Amino acid sequence: MPGSELARPGVLRGHAGPRRVLVVLCLTQITSWGILFYGFPVLAPAISADAGWSDTAVIGAFSVAQLVSAVVGVPVGRLLDRRGPRVVMTTGSLLAVGALAVVASARSLPWFYAGWVLVGVAMAGVLYQPAFAALTRWHDPDRRVAALTVVTVAGGLASTVFAPLTATLAAHLDWRQTYLVLAAVLAAVTVPAHLFGLRLPWPAHPAASDTRRPTTIARSRPFVLLVVSMSLGALAVYAIVVAMVPLFAERGLSTTTAAWALGLGGVGQVLGRLGYGRLVARSGVKARTAGVLLVAAATTLLLGLVPGPAFALIAAAALAGVVRGIFTLIQATAVTDRWGTAHYGQLSGVLHAPLTVTAAVAPWAATALAGTLGGYPAVFAVLAALGVVAALVSLKSVPPYTVDRDFRGGRSGSEQ
Repeated sequence: MPGSELARPGVLRGHAGPRRVLVVLCLTQITSWGILFYGFPVLAPAISADAGWSDTAVIGAFSVAQLVSAVVGVPVGRLLDRRGPRVVMTTGSLLAVGALAVVASARSLPWFYAGWVLVGVAMAGVLYQPAFAALTRWHDPDRRVAALTVVTVAGGLASTVFAPLTATLAAHLDWRQTYLVLAAVLAAVTVPAHLFGLRLPWPAHPAASDTRRPTTIARSRPFVLLVVSMSLGALAVYAIVVAMVPLFAERGLSTTTAAWALGLGGVGQVLGRLGYGRLVARSGVKARTAGVLLVAAATTLLLGLVPGPAFALIAAAALAGVVRGIFTLIQATAVTDRWGTAHYGQLSGVLHAPLTVTAAVAPWAATALAGTLGGYPAVFAVLAALGVVAALVSLKSVPPYTVDRDFRGGRSGSEQ
């Protein structure tokens, strides 16, 4: 494919092409996240009731998809580095359409799980990882953070668009028909968008600030500690999304109030992402990473300690959403901040595999802790402690030289 041809090393010059890519990826991230991820929570009760499978079994299939996505993301990262996102994302879109057809046609639980395994493979090819790789390689260093911010803001709107759309479809169709309609939407939007919208030449590997092989970097102490800190941080950040509803119930508040808190947390995510560029301009990678993780720990502890009133808990939830939005971009830029863009796809795949696993097990971890500790306030205290540990570990995740703020060869992150 033309989009897989290598251009000269470095980023692609000019603005029209990268700008078109950004628009395309915003559209396809909203659609892919909305259908493959956010449609499931809306349809899960109907699936369980219609098929006669337990809620645990149905939700387990979705978790399997996320775990598969984590595993497949590593080889997908290597393919992204070599061929670019056009082949990967077009193939992923086609597979996603077929996978949803398998899910919709499932009459047995093994067949249902098989469909979600395919969805997991497709997720690795169409969600944030390949989109981040495309924006990282195709955009100039001084526009890269802004592009990543815009696409994550778009991804954050996926639930706003597709959760109500899925609910509306489900009100008139059964869950199988709903998934078939969503698969048709996915095919109509993402397949041509990826095939025709990502046709820019794929730049060859730029010169690496760290000349070691990516496998050597992935085994290095800073990278291993980065994986540990990001994974612990992800557990602390994402577990509270699921745990917030039962926490509010323990405080004597209604599910509607909890829903408002989650909704405002989503607004906070968008605001946090919009402010990330300013944070990058004013801080080094070490302070930025540790600071965000510490603030995440503080907001988590605040939710666990504050008994009420409702507006105080809602405000704390919105603040936690701001931190969650920033944390997404901390993850997206973690590799380039430390090792540049040369092996972004492969290193990002290795980094995000355990993060995806963490996100998948976070709901179970929170529930298990609540049963052991006697309630969700104690769970939030434990999650806050994990956030502090993550912040401390992150201080050692920066190698002696990083490209950090000045991608064109200025100060190292260790000097800032």
